Amino acid sequence: MKLPMSQASCKISGGAGTPGEVFGAFFRLGLTSFGGPVAHLGYFRQELVVRRGWVDEARYAELVALGQLLPGPASSQVGFALGLVRAGWLGGLMAFAGFTLPSALLMVAFFAGLVALQGPALQGALHGLELVAVGVVAQAVFGMGRSLLADRVRLTLAGLALLVISLLGGVWGQLSAIGLGLITGMVLRLAASASAVSTPRQRLSPVVAGLLLLLFFLLLLVLPLLAALGLGGRPLALFDAIYRSGALVFGGGHVVLPLLEEAVVRPGWVAPEVFIAGYAAAQAVPGPLFSFATFLGAASLGPGGAVLATIAVFAGGLLLMGGALPLWSRMGQVPTLRHAIAGANVAVVGILGAALFDPIGRHALQTPLDFGLAVLAYIALAAWRVPPWLLVAVAALGGALLALF
Repeated sequence: MKLPMSQASCKISGGAGTPGEVFGAFFRLGLTSFGGPVAHLGYFRQELVVRRGWVDEARYAELVALGQLLPGPASSQVGFALGLVRAGWLGGLMAFAGFTLPSALLMVAFFAGLVALQGPALQGALHGLELVAVGVVAQAVFGMGRSLLADRVRLTLAGLALLVISLLGGVWGQLSAIGLGLITGMVLRLAASASAVSTPRQRLSPVVAGLLLLLFFLLLLVLPLLAALGLGGRPLALFDAIYRSGALVFGGGHVVLPLLEEAVVRPGWVAPEVFIAGYAAAQAVPGPLFSFATFLGAASLGPGGAVLATIAVFAGGLLLMGGALPLWSRMGQVPTLRHAIAGANVAVVGILGAALFDPIGRHALQTPLDFGLAVLAYIALAAWRVPPWLLVAVAALGGALLALF
């Protein structure tokens, strides 16, 4: 039986998949998803919406819109939500673990001096991966556009959302674009797309969701007090500082870097030159940039600090996403809010379209050759269905060889 998107798409299902399946899919994504949070959303869409069919385009757009509205690491939050949708609570945790583990381990390896950061080959490989990211995001924009921009009104709304975020930029541009979509959807009474997702057999308990939100705010309030009293020593102080950095930042990715610098460099836990080296290393690994906190934890307290910092930087965002999903679901059952969510879905396409230019395209497309290679990457993905992981490997190797020869 087919249901309206708003009734089917935001409910949490347990049993549609297995935690092991979720971990395997996200571990693979964690190994191959280069290019930052916007590119990650493109990789997610290709692997989990197009290839595996875990959710449909409208449901995916809802999760992306919610991730844009909440503070924290947007791509990790969307991945966590996809794991919840697929295999319940354990699936959400496996999605987080699978997507984060490769980058976290690589950041520890960088700190241990196991990987060299210098040389033209590395720079060439990174540039090749940037070009693949352009193709991935372009495929996501055009693919979601075909599905969600079915008429002139939606196409115009997506264009206006793109214009808003281009003018304002940053997190305020993202929030304003989503707000424009919500208001326009309500005013014009945009209809939600039909969804072929079957009715879930269970929903995330509102009580559990409320407890998650309560825990989020308790940690924000209690951890600084305990750290100020000197309880728990540096481990608790490190957890507190990095938890606040990850929980209170909008925009994710590079936006969290100044907060992390204040959290670990100013107290003298990490030297400035070590911080800069870790930031350079973070650009070379796939997966979430928030894994930079793993490097900082290792530099501050060794292997135990790496684990502590990894949990701390992601915990706030995941608690918020887990607590907000049931509220988002209930909103989708109210007719007026259902129209608003439909408008937000359209705005997401505009947000991704703006990101295709900045930061993805603006940093990657430096020459006409770069533009041609990025177009070929898009064609390989969209027309020839080349697996993203294979394209990533070819681009990295090709970029390194071009830089050397």
